[in-house]
Amino acid sequence: MNGDGTFESSPMALTADTTTALLEAARTAREFAYAPYSRFRVGAAVLDEHGRIHRGGNVENAAYPQGWCAETSAISAMVAAGGRRILAVAVCGVADEPVTPCGGCRQKLREFAAGDCPILIADLATVRATHTLGELLPASFGPNHLQRKTPP
Repeated sequence: MNGDGTFESSPMALTADTTTALLEAARTAREFAYAPYSRFRVGAAVLDEHGRIHRGGNVENAAYPQGWCAETSAISAMVAAGGRRILAVAVCGVADEPVTPCGGCRQKLREFAAGDCPILIADLATVRATHTLGELLPASFGPNHLQRKTPP
């Protein structure tokens, strides 16, 4: 985080206005989440390399393993719109402790985001925590590991 409260994530800075829009998108997505079983709604929003914000909410299913998280929904919306790089993430959940992405979503975010990608953890009123993806998923495995440096 820069001294003025913004993040610098190449190639686009996460300005105060963009941060506000990202948080609002995550909060709105939370309102539309489908959580009839747990009643635990989560919203997420991702900022792509084109400056567009994509949102998603968690979607539960009566066959519990078939549901998906808010971050997964937001990533899917980004990919469907042609985005391929995540520059920032906001997650909105309401609980006693800040609601961070689960392990599976951290790995899904890693597919599209660098270790310095800011992840804003919010509730309905405020940002409760800020992490980088690298802090949440240290020593991660990602697409660069699959690039061969020498022929087999």
